Amino acid sequence: MNPIFSKLLLVLLLPFGFYSKEEVKRHPFHVSNTEVSYNTKNKSLEITCRIFTDDLENVLSKRFKNKIDLYAKSQEKEMNAFVKSYLAANLKFVIDGKSVKYNYVGFENDHEATNVYLEIGNSPSFKTLSVDNGVLYDLFEDQMNILHVDKNGNRKSTKASFPERKMSVSF
Repeated sequence: MNPIFSKLLLVLLLPFGFYSKEEVKRHPFHVSNTEVSYNTKNKSLEITCRIFTDDLENVLSKRFKNKIDLYAKSQEKEMNAFVKSYLAANLKFVIDGKSVKYNYVGFENDHEATNVYLEIGNSPSFKTLSVDNGVLYDLFEDQMNILHVDKNGNRKSTKASFPERKMSVSF
């Protein structure tokens, strides 16, 4: 091996020897992503919230004072109740100035993230969608929440960083 390459590799990898497994496992940024798609056929909003699983487990443990394992199939019913309750308190939608309720569909794990599925049914076409999103704000002061909205092939995006919670897109 080239001596210069060996030294460079050593310098780059040496710092990782001083971190615990837990520290290496953590990700360096705190972000959630909410995708909203308007289904014209069903007149509904299909919503997917993508949140790092470790962050979601940590915030649920903190809030509900319980051991949280979103991968435990034997606790799926209980985990769904925790996720549903947490999102109900931290995620609100307003369509054309009117607050709307969503239906919690469920969640699934996808590698390091958890996808949470929601739906707002019976929703005629809209001009403005506003979201109050405080997901993970009770855990991280550098949290950023991103919103993507697709309607009739038109995509709009925005973001909110702690402590700002409100986001809005207009078509």
